[in-house]
Amino acid sequence: MLVIRWALENYPDLLMPSGFNLNGVVLIDLAAKAGYTGEVVFVDTGYHFPQTLQTRDRLKERYPQLRFVTLSAGLEEEPWGEERYRSDPDGCCAVRKVAPLRDYLALKRPSALLNARSRDQASTRAFLGFLEEGERLRINPLAYWTREQLEAYAREHDLPVNPLYASGFLSIGCWPCTRAVRPGEDARAGRWEGKGKTECGLWMGEKAL
Repeated sequence: MLVIRWALENYPDLLMPSGFNLNGVVLIDLAAKAGYTGEVVFVDTGYHFPQTLQTRDRLKERYPQLRFVTLSAGLEEEPWGEERYRSDPDGCCAVRKVAPLRDYLALKRPSALLNARSRDQASTRAFLGFLEEGERLRINPLAYWTREQLEAYAREHDLPVNPLYASGFLSIGCWPCTRAVRPGEDARAGRWEGKGKTECGLWMGEKAL
């Protein structure tokens, strides 16, 4: 909470991207309690689970003081068997997820982003801190939270967590590239299985935010 209050005081124009995973839902609740009244920006790739869209709608109803914005690249689903996520998952993420958010940020020009990533989600995030340099400052209030702490907070405050989480989907992206996590795997092990890919490109890579 202290990190969020510091962020609000020093970066009043900050913006919060979200995919409405467990981390994101906890951050939305904490930010709302800290006085955040800005935008929560979600990119609808066209391949999200219905449960994810339902979670977005439940959050929008619960937090009317926040402005929920849904972006889209405006791309249709490709013909069966020819989908880009099969042959070029990086390219699929780039055009359906990264590009719409980059374009929106170029328009809004926030000085900082409020982000829900935490260290224990994956090895690629193991050294995450509260503050992270990028094209604009990334503020990560949940960097040191464990999955157990996040789950306990969500239960205590009866947060509208995506129902897929209870079925082992600890990190939920697009349905073609997400599976339930097996015992002993990290939270993001179910993303892009067999594709040699662990990040969508929003936070790592040459097109990172």
